[in-house]
Amino acid sequence: MGASIGRGGMSDVHIGTDSRLGRTVAIKLLKSSLAADPAFRTRFRQEAQAAARMAHPTIVRVFDAGEETISEADGSESQIPFIIMEFVDGRLLKDIIREGPIDSVEAVRIIDGVLTALEYSHRAGVVHRDIKPGNIMITKAGQVKVMDFGIARAISDSATTVAQTTAILGTASYFSPEQAKGESVDARTDLYSSGVVLFEMLTGRPPFRGDTPVAVAYQHVSEAPVKPSSINPKVSPALDVVVVHALAKDRFARYQSAVEFRNDVETAGAGHIPVKRTADDIAGGLFGAPPEVESTSELALKQLAEDQTMDRTQRRPPVIWIWAGIVSVIVIVIAVMFWALSLTPNNDLPDSSRRVPVLTGFTYDDAQDALLELDLAATKAEESSPTVAKDEVIRTDPPSGTIAPPATVIKVYVSTGAELVAMPNVTGQPFADAEPALVEQGFVSGAVTTENSASVAEGIVTGTTPAGGEQTAVGTIVDFTVSSGQVTMPDVVGQALAAANTLLQAEDTQLVPILEPDYACDSEAGSPVTKQSLPPGDAPQKSEVELTYCAG
Repeated sequence: MGASIGRGGMSDVHIGTDSRLGRTVAIKLLKSSLAADPAFRTRFRQEAQAAARMAHPTIVRVFDAGEETISEADGSESQIPFIIMEFVDGRLLKDIIREGPIDSVEAVRIIDGVLTALEYSHRAGVVHRDIKPGNIMITKAGQVKVMDFGIARAISDSATTVAQTTAILGTASYFSPEQAKGESVDARTDLYSSGVVLFEMLTGRPPFRGDTPVAVAYQHVSEAPVKPSSINPKVSPALDVVVVHALAKDRFARYQSAVEFRNDVETAGAGHIPVKRTADDIAGGLFGAPPEVESTSELALKQLAEDQTMDRTQRRPPVIWIWAGIVSVIVIVIAVMFWALSLTPNNDLPDSSRRVPVLTGFTYDDAQDALLELDLAATKAEESSPTVAKDEVIRTDPPSGTIAPPATVIKVYVSTGAELVAMPNVTGQPFADAEPALVEQGFVSGAVTTENSASVAEGIVTGTTPAGGEQTAVGTIVDFTVSSGQVTMPDVVGQALAAANTLLQAEDTQLVPILEPDYACDSEAGSPVTKQSLPPGDAPQKSEVELTYCAG
């Protein structure tokens, strides 16, 4: 076990090495005061096993858990529960918030990661119960990691009061009203705590503060939070709406799922006020409809309607005032909608964050200069690409648009051009077989040209461009030359019979001459051909040609 890398109200964290797998891990040792409770040790073991089954990029993995027997100074032995977790190279969100409010764009990105983790855990049936900035890590690459799933449940089940639980977990600032009242909790408890975290990121402080945990818990139960924009004017009205909805006292009035919460956060981050859901929509949620409780005003009106002995003593307001009120409300609603639609999202990043630029098509030197201007470092990697020219940037890791802290090393992938391979030789093969074979190997079929041939059968490939055996880039267009199954018939009329006979049987024609004497005409020297049975032009291979000559 190595140096201490963290300390909290319920545990100390040390860096360590998994000697079996050779990886760096984080070792969390829980306080000995917790280990004294056998019920806690049992619950802790069960919850650690449940957490170990969860594998998601936004959740810190749990590799192992158990108890270590140590000897005290007085000679007695005690059991210290421990957890072996994934080591995350980054900063706690609480340390980032200490530097001041976080920019709205970055706060939306972080809470989106938290809600993604909660969506996964809630589907797995695991409620965190202790969502707070101290349990959220931001890696050097900007990724969100949520940790300590299940530990809060083991503590809450073994502690009996709010004061005892907060003494272990450290603070009541992130308690939901149902936790503060000691009621049962469900997934909506985590969503309330996430709303508190979002409030604190936007303003730099939690919504409720007090001298004691009980005082803070009382405010969660009875006092309404202020809008974040009243503390930080840079916060948009859209985010005000999301935070106030998330911090509703009644769990049926707040967000019913992490997906619903995340969708509204993304809508607000884009500068639009989320559409308020109706009671019918809420009734169809995961937890059913809220319990029907008649309000005091509804009960009074009902009693008034049933009591026939009571007389009305108050006159109704004039109709003109009612219509004036309705018109005023409509005007206000239209003005608010126009103002909300005219809002533009704020894409400015805080000084502690950088956005990886789009570098595709740059040379490596230009990409390196662009990254240096943003206080980001570059390292070069090469890979082949059939579409990106040699020495141009293909992509980056992390990809463009990623939010990263200064001095992050960006891996820049530069194209070495298309991969060269030997062009397959398909000469002599049927075109119907050669074309799909080349396409399957990554080449592109191009033009097909036919040519006459005396020896190659119809449909057989006689050549390609590029030629077989040439070093060619994958994806190159290949043009085919294919035999037509015909030869070119020459014009031999008027030629000497011997010359015509030799011409037809030449290597590039290979036709079969059949001599037909004509005794009606006078014989001449050389017996010239007077007629041929096939006209000049294309003729089928091995065709028979009748040559008529003067033999009189």
